[in-house]
Amino acid sequence: MRAALLVLASLCFTSCGRYRDFTLPLRSGEASVSWHWQARAEPVLARGGAGDWDSIEAYYNLYSGFDGKVWHTGLAVSGDGVSWHKVGKILSPDPRTWEGDEIAANGSALADEVGGFLYYYQAGSPVRIGLARSANGHQWEKNPAPVLERGPRGSWDERGVADPFVIRIGKTYYMYYLGADRARRQRLGVAMSDDGQVWYKLRSNPILELGAGGAFDENGLGEPAVWASRGYYWMLYTGRDRTEIRRLGMARSRDGVNWERIPDVFAGEQPWDSKVLCDPSVLIDEGRLRVWFGGGDVARPDQNIHGQIGLAELVLFSNPAAGR
Repeated sequence: MRAALLVLASLCFTSCGRYRDFTLPLRSGEASVSWHWQARAEPVLARGGAGDWDSIEAYYNLYSGFDGKVWHTGLAVSGDGVSWHKVGKILSPDPRTWEGDEIAANGSALADEVGGFLYYYQAGSPVRIGLARSANGHQWEKNPAPVLERGPRGSWDERGVADPFVIRIGKTYYMYYLGADRARRQRLGVAMSDDGQVWYKLRSNPILELGAGGAFDENGLGEPAVWASRGYYWMLYTGRDRTEIRRLGMARSRDGVNWERIPDVFAGEQPWDSKVLCDPSVLIDEGRLRVWFGGGDVARPDQNIHGQIGLAELVLFSNPAAGR
């Protein structure tokens, strides 16, 4: 279940051979800070009722729902980010295309430069990343081909690319994403684009490796969410341990490419998200850093986790004495 990037309401083929050396614009790096997780006790977007497609106008939430056979993307709207109205399915996999019939979800949305929306999502088998566009958030037109392909034989992402999270800095787009190799290891990488369609992968990917043995993220990484604050780029990401319990970890970077883990790890504190805390989407909203996230009470790597969507805030505390 992907809680896609929430945005305030206000194509071409890509080869797996496109690579570049790049960084994001350099951040200065302020004194050390710490983040505190403050989550609402109850979910803000629950599962649908029996028989609904997702059973198992200031804010738009593009979220993933599973109907027992197929993953779809749905739309919910809200005036405050807490109380949501489900509009319905807006994107489903098309078996006549590269998508197949398994998934068209786990995506990331952002506003484009002319007032519409871009939605990057995963689909297909092997899984790749597609793009859909909308003028109003309700009707969507898909790009005819994936915009990010898996890597060549022997690469860190040769078995698939997934979980896109896209940000724009100036006129440049940056996509953080999951890559899987032939050993099924899931790590994180980044790509950049001048137009949001033609993407260049970082030549030195992956940017974040698996955690050490016994760590909360030793079994896989995924679902990154990135933002800039206090002189750093920050990343929330999902980590899976060997028992498939999922938690959210944090990392920081001054250039968006070289990342260091920080000690903060966030776990579900309520029965409904006790086994899974995942799929973060971040929005700086009137000075608050709000995080919509997926939660579940069954430890599994895929569906049937009894997934629902929750809301938390990350509260920043400065710690100048810790140095730079």
